[in-house]
Amino acid sequence: MNRMHSITLSFHDPVTECAFARQLVPRLRLQGRAAIVVGVIIYFLYGTLDHLFVPPEQLGMVWGIRMLALTVPLVVIGLTFSRWFERANQFPLALVGLSSALGLILMLWHLPVESSGYYYPGLMLATFYTYNLLGARFIHALGVNVFVLLLYNILFGYVRAYPEPILLSENFFMISANLIGGAAGYLVEYQRRQLFLREQQLDEERRQHLERSLHDRLTGLPNRDLLDDRIKQALALARRDAERHAGFFLDLDGFKSVNDQLGHEVGDIVLREIARRLIAATRETDTISRLGGDEFFLLVQDIGSCDAAAHLAAKLIDLIEQPVAGLPSSLALSASIGICLFPRSGLENSAEAIIRWADQAMYRAKAGGKRGYFLAD
Repeated sequence: MNRMHSITLSFHDPVTECAFARQLVPRLRLQGRAAIVVGVIIYFLYGTLDHLFVPPEQLGMVWGIRMLALTVPLVVIGLTFSRWFERANQFPLALVGLSSALGLILMLWHLPVESSGYYYPGLMLATFYTYNLLGARFIHALGVNVFVLLLYNILFGYVRAYPEPILLSENFFMISANLIGGAAGYLVEYQRRQLFLREQQLDEERRQHLERSLHDRLTGLPNRDLLDDRIKQALALARRDAERHAGFFLDLDGFKSVNDQLGHEVGDIVLREIARRLIAATRETDTISRLGGDEFFLLVQDIGSCDAAAHLAAKLIDLIEQPVAGLPSSLALSASIGICLFPRSGLENSAEAIIRWADQAMYRAKAGGKRGYFLAD
């Protein structure tokens, strides 16, 4: 279970955190652009009331500050179209919220105290905007808004020394905005991260169900359905690259006696051991499948020649004949193997046909006295 830090909400597992960040990028692009457009519009609309609260001689200065503050979101909206945004998106998004608040503080700094009643509500809007609309993570929005609150108190509580009733009133509403906006931002990010974990869990469960549906439960080897798919892929590669592949139908000689005399539990142990040996003897690109009972099928890609196929069959028989721990020598195992090289010119080339031909060749090997292999004509 991936746990989250209680304050930052970061996953303790760095891999999970990176996966979550990658998943968010497309949404952050769209949300960031939309939030910036909305923010720019509101910032401009804010200016339509300037003439009611700003001395005429300071209107130009206020609009100059406003346009300066708007340069940051306009640059960031351009960055959302770049690949750089995939690697670093939280800092520029948080910077948009910071620039909007700093612009308002700069206006307040140059205006008389009577104008604060008009501009400090803008700081509350900027607080909600940073927490809830931009898409910045809670911890980054919290850092921006705490910095703005401290800066406001330093500048207007100590440097300009606003009247105490005004300062207390404005602090009350800005702190309230931080508590409400921050709580909402925290809960939204928490729920989004919990949903991400749940989606990951469901994906893993689906993957496991798919794995189980395509693999033999006893040995873990691919089953017939997955084998058919791998043979189809091999046929497609053969048509493209003119390669020659081989199917080995392997039946254990003497396995029935193991089940009859020692029981099915011991027989299952033997089958798992044979599966382990077959895996160790083949390449990662090859496929080993258990078709059922004591029958296995090996799909060997790019076998090269008949001699190479025969050499591998002999090697497999020697491997299977090695003693199995706990199995008496009187119940020693061997194998009969049928080999089908494909694609076969002038004949049907399908997964079903290849398995059938290899199966028929295996019965020819058994008819020849077992403990051997036979190559399909």
